Amino acid sequence: MPRATRIASRVLIGAGVLLLVWAIVVWRWQDPFTALYTHWQQEKLSHALDREFAAYRPSAATRGLELATRRDAVAAEAARFRRSTHSGEAIGRIVIGRIGLDMVLVDGTDEASLRKGPSRDLRSYMPGQNRLVYIAGHRTTYLAPFSHINDIRVGDYIRLEMPYATFTYRMTTHRIVPADDMSVLVSPRHELLELQACHPRFFATHRYIVYAKLVAMTPR
Repeated sequence: MPRATRIASRVLIGAGVLLLVWAIVVWRWQDPFTALYTHWQQEKLSHALDREFAAYRPSAATRGLELATRRDAVAAEAARFRRSTHSGEAIGRIVIGRIGLDMVLVDGTDEASLRKGPSRDLRSYMPGQNRLVYIAGHRTTYLAPFSHINDIRVGDYIRLEMPYATFTYRMTTHRIVPADDMSVLVSPRHELLELQACHPRFFATHRYIVYAKLVAMTPR
């Protein structure tokens, strides 16, 4: 066998082994290369969110209210916050103990925003507006925030920490829908959290949707 052919064969074998190792790593965990990008973005967003929390001041209408009237006041604050945010910005933090998730929440589900972390669909509402809060996240790439979305169990807590309040939800059910099923974005007349990821992993034919209801709210 000519020397050039032997070298080419070894290169191809080495490339094949590396590709196999990469596939196993992604299957068992996540894509390490895109994870580095999202980790860097999360660091930047975390600093921006800290500044947002430090700078936040409730409007005069929300100060000194009794607990019974705070829900309406928080809804007004949430609406005001929604109007002031833009795609790609840090808007809060999402914490799910069951799957070890604690990441900055991003506004917008365009491609660039989703690469930064779990993201709120702009067609949905902010937590506290008493409507649908729809959050999507990658499952195998870009730190794969929802890689284990299927491990979330009924009764598990999901916490959203926003500049104006902290919201605690409990998972009630899940379902799998076709990728083109837009009914999941129809908002009910009450607070509802939906988490969405592609299903099954490595494919985009369906969506895995987790549903959770609001059980507690703590205004700032």
